Amino acid sequence: MRITDTADLWYKNAVVYCVDLETYLDSNGDGIGDIPGLAQRIDYLADIGVSCLWLMPFYPSPRRDNGYDIADMFGVDDRYGDHGDFVELVRVAHDRGIRVIIDLVINHTSDQHPWFRKARASKSSPYRDFYVWRSDTPPETSGEAMFPGAEDGIWTYEEKTQEWYLHHFLHTQPDLNTANPQVRDAIAKTMGFWLQLGVDGFRVDAVPFAISQTTLTGSDDHELLEPHDYLRTLRSFLQRRVSGTSSAILLGEVNLPHQEQLAFFGDDGGQLTMQFDFVVNQKAFLSFAREDAGPLAEALGRRPRGLPTETQYANFLRNHDELTLNLLTAEEREEVLDTFGPDEEMRFAGRGLRRRLPSMFDGDPRQIKMAYSLLFSLPGTPVLFYGEEIGMGENLDVPGREAVRTPMQWTTDKNGGFSSARPSRLARRVVEGPFGPQHVNAAAARRDEDSLLQHITRLAKRYRDSPELGWGELDILDQPHREVLAHRMVCEDQAMVLLHNLSPKSMVVPLELVNEEEGTELIDLLQDGGCAIDAEHRTEVTLQGYGYRWFRVKRASDPRLV
Repeated sequence: MRITDTADLWYKNAVVYCVDLETYLDSNGDGIGDIPGLAQRIDYLADIGVSCLWLMPFYPSPRRDNGYDIADMFGVDDRYGDHGDFVELVRVAHDRGIRVIIDLVINHTSDQHPWFRKARASKSSPYRDFYVWRSDTPPETSGEAMFPGAEDGIWTYEEKTQEWYLHHFLHTQPDLNTANPQVRDAIAKTMGFWLQLGVDGFRVDAVPFAISQTTLTGSDDHELLEPHDYLRTLRSFLQRRVSGTSSAILLGEVNLPHQEQLAFFGDDGGQLTMQFDFVVNQKAFLSFAREDAGPLAEALGRRPRGLPTETQYANFLRNHDELTLNLLTAEEREEVLDTFGPDEEMRFAGRGLRRRLPSMFDGDPRQIKMAYSLLFSLPGTPVLFYGEEIGMGENLDVPGREAVRTPMQWTTDKNGGFSSARPSRLARRVVEGPFGPQHVNAAAARRDEDSLLQHITRLAKRYRDSPELGWGELDILDQPHREVLAHRMVCEDQAMVLLHNLSPKSMVVPLELVNEEEGTELIDLLQDGGCAIDAEHRTEVTLQGYGYRWFRVKRASDPRLV
C-alpha cells in the first residue's frame, strides 16, 4: 500500500514529546509547573519539530505515584489549572500543528477515588465489583510486586470488610476489575470526555496488567473470557468518537517480548495503535555498554514484520520511569548496570537505572549526539522525555524513579528559570553540579549551533522529511565492524542508508548494496558530502569515533531532488 493511499496516520512520522506538568514551567510563582506555563512553551516545542505532545497525569491525585494514582479521571488538579486552561492548551498546540495525547490509566485508581472509598466500605456496595477482592488468604506474592522496596506483595488486607484487594503497584493503587462491564463503560466514558475536549489519543498505562487478572482469585467474577476484546472495544470506541479523516491513537505501555506484543496490536491492527519497543530500548543499552551493535541489530532483525499498516512501534532512549532492564538476561542486566550504574544509588529495584542518558555517558557530547541520531534513525516513531533535548541529568538525592523528573532548566536564573518561588517551595529540587542550569539550559542551547538542542532539532526535521524512517521496511546491512550498526530503510521506491559507530574508534566501513547500480549516489543528509556506488555495487563510508551518517539513496534514473 502506498502512503498516499492511507488515511491520516499522522503518528507514523510524528515526533512525540512527553511532559510532566509539575516540573515543566511554573507560570504563577507557586513552585509547581502548570498548564499555562506549558502553553507558553508550545512555540519552543514547535521550533524543535515536536508534532505530538504527551501529557503525564494532571488529574486530581494524592500523588503517591507521580499522579498515576488518580482520584478523579474527569478532573484537572487545581495546582495545574482548570478545564479552561486545558482546552486553551489544546487549541494553542493544534494551532502550531502539534497533536495532544494524555495518559489513560485503565489498570487502577487511587485508594482515594470515590469508587474505591465506597467499595471498601461495604461488601454490598454497588462499587464493590469495580475492584478485585478475595476472601481466602493469598499466596506469597512478593516477587510480583512492581515496587518491591515499598510493597511485600500484590494483595492488601482491608480490615473493615475482612477481604484482600489486588494491587500490582502500590497498595494505595487498587486494581480495577476490568472484567466488569460497568468498569469498561466508565473507562470509555472517560475517553469520550477528553476526546470531546480535543485530545488526539491516549498513552495507555500498564496495559498487560489491566487485561490479565485471570487465575488471580480463582473466581470467574474477575475473568475476561477473551482479554484482548477489551482493547478492541476501547479502540472501536475511539474510532467511533473521532470523525472525519483524522486518526486518534492508543499508544500502549507493553513491556513484553516482541512475539507477545503482537497480541496487543491484534491480527487486524484493531487493538493498540502503537506500542513502545522495550526490547529494542534495552538491547540498545546493552550495545552501548559493550560498544557492540550486535544485540541491537539482533533485536531489530527479530522485530515482527508484516504488521498491519495502521500499527507502529515507538522508540525511546529514556522515559519518566527507571530504565528497566527486565527483558535482558541476568548476566546482560548486570553488565548494563555495572557500566551505567556502578553505584547502588543509581539503580532501582534491582532491575533498572534511575538516571538520564547524558550522565550515563559521562557528558560526552559525541556519544550523546550519536545516541539521539540512532533514536531518530530507527524504524518507527521517536519519543523524547522533556529535558532530553538539552541534555539534562538526574538528581540522585530524590528518591526512587522521581530522580529523573526534575524541573526543566530554561535559563541560568533562580531555579533554572522554572519558577520564581523560593527553592523550598518547589515541587521538586533543581539539579545541581555539572548538569545543573548553570551548565545545561534551553536559553544557552538555543544560541549554540553545536548544542544538543540544535542537533535534535536537525534530526527531527530530517526525520519528518524522511518517510522511509516512519513507514519503511528495515534491512540490516552486513559489514565487518562489530561496533557499527548499518541499516537501510526502504519505502516504496525510496531508500536511506544509516550508519552509527558505537565506539570512540574511527573506522572505514565497506558496504555492498546489491540492489543499487553504478552511478547511484549516497547523499549525506546531515553534513556536506556523500559517496558513489561502483560497478560492483560497493562503496566505503568513513565514520569518526561515535560518528553517524544518514544517506539518501539517489539513483541516476531518479530526477527527484533529495
